[in-house]
Amino acid sequence: MTPRFLIVDGFEGQFGVNYLGHFLLTGLLLPLLNRTTALRVVGLYSCRLAAASVNALAGSIETRKPAFSILANPVHPGASPAGIRRPTRSTTVSALSGFKVLELCEDVAGEYCGKLLSDFGALLIKVERPGSGSPTRRMEPFAPRGTEGERSGLFAYLNTNKRSVTLDLGSADGTAALARLLKHVDVVIDDHSPGWLAGLGSDLDPASLDKQRPGLVLCAITPYGQSPPEELRHAEDLNVFHSGGWGYHTPSGASGDAPPLKGPGRFLPSYEAGLESALCIVAALYDREASGLGRFIDIARQQVLASRIDYVLGQMVAGDMEVSASRTALDLRGPAGIFPCRDGYVYIWMSTPGHWDGLRQLLGDPAWMKAFPERWLELDCTPERVALCRRHVAEWLKPQDKEPVAAAAQKRGLIAAAVNDARDVSASPQYAFRGFFAEVDHPVLGKLRYPTVPYKLSLTPACIATPAPLLGQHSGEVLAAVRAEDGRHG
Repeated sequence: MTPRFLIVDGFEGQFGVNYLGHFLLTGLLLPLLNRTTALRVVGLYSCRLAAASVNALAGSIETRKPAFSILANPVHPGASPAGIRRPTRSTTVSALSGFKVLELCEDVAGEYCGKLLSDFGALLIKVERPGSGSPTRRMEPFAPRGTEGERSGLFAYLNTNKRSVTLDLGSADGTAALARLLKHVDVVIDDHSPGWLAGLGSDLDPASLDKQRPGLVLCAITPYGQSPPEELRHAEDLNVFHSGGWGYHTPSGASGDAPPLKGPGRFLPSYEAGLESALCIVAALYDREASGLGRFIDIARQQVLASRIDYVLGQMVAGDMEVSASRTALDLRGPAGIFPCRDGYVYIWMSTPGHWDGLRQLLGDPAWMKAFPERWLELDCTPERVALCRRHVAEWLKPQDKEPVAAAAQKRGLIAAAVNDARDVSASPQYAFRGFFAEVDHPVLGKLRYPTVPYKLSLTPACIATPAPLLGQHSGEVLAAVRAEDGRHG
């Protein structure tokens, strides 16, 4: 039987853009939070961490145990998590075991942040609206069967290893239950509009957090930060994508007379902001081990995207690169681009004489290339030469197959890659070799293969131990356990 895959629009984009963020999260911060992690970090790149700082890179922290048994972490002794190779020795903990997170989120950014933490063993309680639950439960893609609210592949991907508790936060009983939960968690994640947290009461008002709950790490993810102009208080990822500068600076994705690109996937700004938030939360937890203090973390999705534009934005700010409406800035105005092949598309990048020589070998030293100066890509990259080069390359590629062409180009030093669709990704030998997809059995969706994470920790791996919860699945158990724990401590 052909295995089914859960392909969620947008997940591949975040893995491709911020490899350094994933490196910092897993290679530096998670090992510091759990001394059992055996991961050798080679080649540490310097990076500024927004909203949190790591003041020391040595030391160990004892692994915590959950305060009450019903909230024990979902990784069982000796288990071999689905899709993740068994560690070199059996372990009952992952890198964030013992930390407890309360998720108040209703969008992709916050739910993805929570997923990154829960897949590494953090105990995560997701608060949802009674009756309807999170809006992501009603977002495509949908399974062909199941009840409304339990069929979304997007929700299933974003909420593995979580526990669903339904609370009406507009009622006295709901706010009382929230207050009880807050006494037992280390972290709160929110992705509502600015001001929503303050509306819940003083306990979660960012302005008074240091007095009301000084040990709590509170992370709020918004489109433009906590104090935007009124017209920017509500925005979707499409707005953030373009206001963050990516619409005009996405490489070669559209001709100048076509509308700006929407961007890869539906939720690129949200996935990037979720990753940034998880990085800052883990840094804040590490700092709290020494200081005893939590903090408020303010994540603005627009600024997250602007930080990903890399040196191009820096050169524009410094005046070293022209600021214009051109969409080729990230191509350095060269002939790089996406070209059609017989069975799809290939992306080719050229910016150096070495690349030009690799193209010459790939094309069999055609006569038209002899009319170009040897270093024209660096010294004389005119629009006329770019257009001529692209025309010849496109003509040569039309009858070719994308995978063999990309492989042949790479052997010759020319940067090229096949543009993969969902079917290509699911059949990729490289993904299979890395064990990237894990089979998860959901009570409604059935058995599907989920994308996991692009990193491996040898003794405390990320794993999908439980599928996304049904709406309110854990309400009774979790709230009863909290009341019992409060009763034991008066």
